Amino acid sequence: MNLPRFYCNADLQTGATIELADELAHYMTRVLRLKDGSAVWLFNGVGGQFLASLQQQSKKVSAVIGTFHDVECELAGKVTVAQGLASGDKMDWIIEKCTEIGVTTVAPIAARYSVLQLSGERLQKRLAHWQKVARSASEQCGRNRINQVMAPQSLAAYLSTVDASAPQETRIVFCDPDADHDLDSALAGLTPAHDIHLILLIGPEGGWSEEEKAQAIQAGAYSMRFGSRILRTETAAIALVSAASARLGWL
Repeated sequence: MNLPRFYCNADLQTGATIELADELAHYMTRVLRLKDGSAVWLFNGVGGQFLASLQQQSKKVSAVIGTFHDVECELAGKVTVAQGLASGDKMDWIIEKCTEIGVTTVAPIAARYSVLQLSGERLQKRLAHWQKVARSASEQCGRNRINQVMAPQSLAAYLSTVDASAPQETRIVFCDPDADHDLDSALAGLTPAHDIHLILLIGPEGGWSEEEKAQAIQAGAYSMRFGSRILRTETAAIALVSAASARLGWL
């Protein structure tokens, strides 16, 4: 059923009536001009979606929650993109497209050569904005789970959080145009039958520093090049996730 889809941060239960947050209600009624009784899809990011009917009372908008539809369109494996902070609106684009192609988590990395530097209130505002970008992209692309956007941290700090003892097989792939190995080599031994967590390390515009390269290798990353051309940072994650998903049979 081709209906508008909205993320709703609430406990959605069939038969319940919930009052919608002002921002969501405004977008539905003022921007999209949905009317009283309009049917919509609602999801809260924990899986599946609910058919709902809108009820408008003055400035308040409620949703009557109908039937649950257990619909999922996630990749068969977990994918994290550890993305060196990129300048301008490139991070918005990367997060939006990573959501569309099924990435589970984006971990922004405050890399040595990142032009963008964030701290304090500016960091918090940017993180909230990125999370909103991920939610909006999920609404558009049909995902019922939200691509998590982590707070920016150094590459060493991020790698220290990777759980090598996790039940799924973790494969860290380090993107380096000077590497000797290609994507097939980096993914060798993995099959669609495996429970896989694929972590892609993508450098910022200025690339990774030698220290960061050493940190990645020490953490067990597979250094690889992707073709004969050097991709822009905002292109690399999208191309690599798509290629790896096809290679692993996740599409």
